Amino acid sequence: MKRRLTGLTAAALASVLLFTGCSSNGGGDSNGGGDSDGGNGDTITLWLAGGDTPDELRDYLKTEFAEQTGATLKIEEQGWGDLVTKLTTALPDENNTPDVAEVGNTQSPTFTNVGAFLDISDMVDELGGDELLPSFVEVGKVDGKNYTLPYYFGSRYIFYRKDVWDAAGAQVPATLDEFNSAVATIAEQNPKGIENFSGFYLGGQDWRDGISWIFANGGDIAELEDGKWKATLDSPESLAGLEQLQQLYRTASKAPNDAKDANQYQYLNDSDEVKDEDGNVTDDLSLAAATIMAPGWAHWSIGDLVEGDDGEPAREWNDDVFGTFVLPGNDGEPAPVFAGGSNIGISAKSKHPELAKELLKIIFSEDYQKMLGENGLGPANQQFASSLGDDQFAKALIESASNSKLTPAAPGWAAVESKNIMEEFFAQIRDADDLEQLAKDTNAKLDPLLNQK
Repeated sequence: MKRRLTGLTAAALASVLLFTGCSSNGGGDSNGGGDSDGGNGDTITLWLAGGDTPDELRDYLKTEFAEQTGATLKIEEQGWGDLVTKLTTALPDENNTPDVAEVGNTQSPTFTNVGAFLDISDMVDELGGDELLPSFVEVGKVDGKNYTLPYYFGSRYIFYRKDVWDAAGAQVPATLDEFNSAVATIAEQNPKGIENFSGFYLGGQDWRDGISWIFANGGDIAELEDGKWKATLDSPESLAGLEQLQQLYRTASKAPNDAKDANQYQYLNDSDEVKDEDGNVTDDLSLAAATIMAPGWAHWSIGDLVEGDDGEPAREWNDDVFGTFVLPGNDGEPAPVFAGGSNIGISAKSKHPELAKELLKIIFSEDYQKMLGENGLGPANQQFASSLGDDQFAKALIESASNSKLTPAAPGWAAVESKNIMEEFFAQIRDADDLEQLAKDTNAKLDPLLNQK
């Protein structure tokens, strides 16, 4: 299978703005999303983030909405980079708010905690109920009420070089300890004699992948106690995960301390050269690692270098060389991994809340959920996960997502991400002499921000 990487982007927060003027009540009956030109004179607006939703699905939503309601659906695409800024400005303004908006799953608490989205608790059962991806449902809740629900998911799993693992005598692991041991052994043996070779490439600042080791040991970034979020990186469970991570950094990974979770796939390939504008090779990333962890869509960029259908270089997956498996936990079940993807909700300032609810019914319908899966986006409703297909990538995506976790649903989580606190914390793990003190110092940075609205 070959395909150019489409750039399915994981949600990231660039800045945090104070959100004011939000109400928890929607109301009114005039157009809040554009000129009224629908069959009954009404128009609602849907904001989609990035280009992840294909045109085919957008056209379906417009057509189906018009047929079912007689109104018009206007879809506007917003870039991930300035999505928070735009939502912060638009959601409180009843004359300019989108009626329905897609938001990154970790961005959701920034808005749900200030009443920016409508309470849709009474719709949850109708839209999928217990079949909806639990971690995404939880991140869209405040005080037990549902304000946003999952739109699509992408999950992280392991990609590895079969040839290198075989040369080192390593087997696909059944537990997290076995994984840690295998990648350390591969790094030590370095069967192909490559300089700066990683048995497992884990960037020093790659907390979105590395957090799985904390989760797998029962730890967490923060917990809700007596109505307040409190950082828990120094709990015994979190420290157990940090100790495993430190060993991985020291024995298995040669990734720099400032490396993030970007383009890890390039380290598995045989011929990834970095060239300057004159065409001179400035760095050679060829086969710098035996193993990486990445979102499922990375597989489009892993494989033999070939000419694509458009004449441009592309990657063709080779089953003889590359393989996948789900990161196992300490108990042998899938380890909790950080899931990428989006949530979706109705603006509390929408002038057409009832029409917006009709749009949600279409989005969560069987037909549309299957269309998401057929286009490589994990459907919110797990009942339709089979629409992703039955290849190894679909199976790994579904299995890894079954135990996925998200960041704390704290109102100030956006502030945490904007200050790169987790990146700074993870970058110090490899060389830390006192992990417990490092965790406590980081908790002290997190605590003032977590409950910030």
